[in-house]
Amino acid sequence: MKRILFTIALALTATAISAQNYIVVNSEKVFKSISAYNNAITELDKLATQYQEFIDSKYQQVEQLYNTYQSEKANLNAAARQAFENEILQKEQQANEDQERLFGEDGALMKKRIELIQPIQERVFQAIERYAKQVGADVVIDSSNNPTLLYNSTAVERTKEVIKLLQ
Repeated sequence: MKRILFTIALALTATAISAQNYIVVNSEKVFKSISAYNNAITELDKLATQYQEFIDSKYQQVEQLYNTYQSEKANLNAAARQAFENEILQKEQQANEDQERLFGEDGALMKKRIELIQPIQERVFQAIERYAKQVGADVVIDSSNNPTLLYNSTAVERTKEVIKLLQ
């Protein structure tokens, strides 16, 4: 059923596009041609690595505490066992909260990504729009990572032109 719906959608899209003037741009190549974008990605990767090391150390502390608890459990009275368990749970909860604070949807890494990447995206999309208007294109198709685009003619490929426009 999904295959049939996909085929119908593809046919409708192809029909709509064939009636219009369109160009193809590989946005991934455009972004990679911008040094500020590459620098931002490098910075984000470093930050993600630092954050991950921090989170890994938090979970390693929880694991060490749990292993210590398991080895000493038989020698502890009920109150001491409960205190140990509470400490383990508290540290695990803190590690989870730290992970969400750093990697979550509204986390520090996402905020930094928006801060660094969004201005570049806006610049690229504006350049694509300007170029499309210059050449009278009705539609711009992004060929990067698009499994539904099986073929595009070099006559409609405009990635290099958009890169030149940005420089």
